[in-house]
Amino acid sequence: MSTSHEPTTKKTATVEMIWDGSVLIVRPAGPNIGQREAPIMSGDIDPHLKSFGKALKYMVLDLSSVQFMSSMGIGTCINCRNGAAALGAKPILYGANKDLRALLAMMKIEKLFAVAETREALNKLVGR
Repeated sequence: MSTSHEPTTKKTATVEMIWDGSVLIVRPAGPNIGQREAPIMSGDIDPHLKSFGKALKYMVLDLSSVQFMSSMGIGTCINCRNGAAALGAKPILYGANKDLRALLAMMKIEKLFAVAETREALNKLVGR
């Protein structure tokens, strides 16, 4: 994280969001993002994401706690990506397990994100 800003964390029942002044890490609580969780997550993320405006340079969707995702969960990921892109931020997918990566690849969702499979790759993508 950036040394010029003390990271701030907002945590809800469905998601944790960590902001350091240019990078927003969105970490769903998991283990599932389904029909019940997806709209709640979107309601938590959307206003928070928009509040950063042009200061947001990278939005990292950290799926390391997620084991299963329904079509509504995938829709939430796409909404996060679109919200970040609308602000000019680069969307990054991080921490997805092998099965989740296969699902996202099959649906061509991973093409909407830069993908980081390791912490080192993530740090390189965000210039750290």
